[in-house]
Amino acid sequence: MLEALESLSNLNAEQLRQLAAELITKLAQQSQQHAVVIAAKDSDIQYRQAKIDKLTHELATLRRWKFGRSSEQLNGTQISLIEETIEADIAAIELELQELAPAAKTPAQPRQQPKRAALPAGLPRVDIHHEPDATTCGCGCQLKRIGEDVSEKLDYTPGVFTVEQHIRGKWACTQCQTLIQAPVPAQIIDKGIPTAGLLAQVLVAKYSDHLPLYRQERIFGRAGVEIPRSTLAQWVGICGVQLQPLVDALKDEILRHSVLHADETPVEMLKPGNKKTHRAYLWAYAPGAFEDLKAVVYDFCESRAGVHARTFLGKWRGSLVCDDYAGYKQGFVSGITEAGCMAHSRRKFFDLHVSSKSQIAGQACAYISQLYDIEREVKHLLPDERLQRRQSESKPLAEAFHAWMQLQRKKITDGSATAKALDYSLKRWTALTQFLDDGQLPIDNNWIENQIRPIAIGRSNWLFAGSLRAGQRAAAVMSLVQSAKLNGHDPYAYLKDVLARLPTHKNSQIEELLPHRWQPSST
Repeated sequence: MLEALESLSNLNAEQLRQLAAELITKLAQQSQQHAVVIAAKDSDIQYRQAKIDKLTHELATLRRWKFGRSSEQLNGTQISLIEETIEADIAAIELELQELAPAAKTPAQPRQQPKRAALPAGLPRVDIHHEPDATTCGCGCQLKRIGEDVSEKLDYTPGVFTVEQHIRGKWACTQCQTLIQAPVPAQIIDKGIPTAGLLAQVLVAKYSDHLPLYRQERIFGRAGVEIPRSTLAQWVGICGVQLQPLVDALKDEILRHSVLHADETPVEMLKPGNKKTHRAYLWAYAPGAFEDLKAVVYDFCESRAGVHARTFLGKWRGSLVCDDYAGYKQGFVSGITEAGCMAHSRRKFFDLHVSSKSQIAGQACAYISQLYDIEREVKHLLPDERLQRRQSESKPLAEAFHAWMQLQRKKITDGSATAKALDYSLKRWTALTQFLDDGQLPIDNNWIENQIRPIAIGRSNWLFAGSLRAGQRAAAVMSLVQSAKLNGHDPYAYLKDVLARLPTHKNSQIEELLPHRWQPSST
């Protein structure tokens, strides 16, 4: 301090003024930085509080719907499905609230928590021991085992229930009375009975095999294990929240590719407070058929409005392979390149040929078939080689087809079925032939249609989505299930391993668990 004062005394007035100015500037900068940090924290607090308020309101609404259900006059199947949805939604919201404000208490639950029944004694038991890494006390004495804690978890491998007995030995030092015990293994559902294997089975059965939870309840009951569907629903809701970061990461990976497919299919959605259903839509997005990433992400939305596609794609700009749905058009104005689907063009002519034996339609199908013959030959080539073959073989054929359609259109009366089939291709010709100038583009949108087909098939089993949240949860889990299949994985094995690793996996390394990068754990 004295040295500092002596150094200041040696400065002249001008140097002192300069030093004071520098200190004032530095203090102003620090004050500004602190203000920015405080503003950011305030913004985060406001965001969290707004989300907490929204989730709390949604939770209260769900509970009113659940306990006021008798006035809705739903049929038996609707009641079963809506009960599953409400239980899963409530469990998901409660978990989200805990993550937003761990110290805050969620609103009091009017429901009675069922008492957990003991697991059937006849099920096979597998002992899993958890002991400390070292049994030497900090004081240097050898610890003695004085007992153990045993917790049971219900495991499931396809067709077989077993009980895992987690045995945690208690070790104590006789000198300093220190007691140590191995920590409780981290689980997706804290203090719950299901293992990752059982949770994976419930998810795969519901979202891949399309078995509603009330049917799974009966299946488990026949195996001697009574698990209420309300409990199954809570598990599903919690797993949906825990798996969402994986789906978000998968979406980010998809949007890094320059070629995407897009399609959508209708799904009936029942609002819990209304006994009527209305048409919602499940949108599907995937990298181009020739891209190296094999994945698909589903996006459940309340309608088919184009804003949903624009929201999903965000700032992405590339080539979008899709049908002629108007909802994508705004994106093409904003810089996205439209790539059409030749299969849709062929379908117009094929339907016309089947219904009226039209010679024009038959000839059009023949032209398109020749284009597909070339595609079958070039699909395994590198993009540059594929482009070269398309330019030399497909392009002259496409130009001849286009000239032929223009000639035929002049002969056809407006408004006829043949005129409509010709107009569909002529008006979209630039988009339909985009693949001729880009070796990375496919000729059609069949790749994504194949990925959306399992959902269309499953609708006959699960009938409708019970709520918007339930539809979004289904879309998330089905994204992982279908992407696992695309990469040659058994979805049960994939989800079982991911659910076992998620509780201790670093968020910064979440990409390691994506289906196209996943490697089974060695343990």
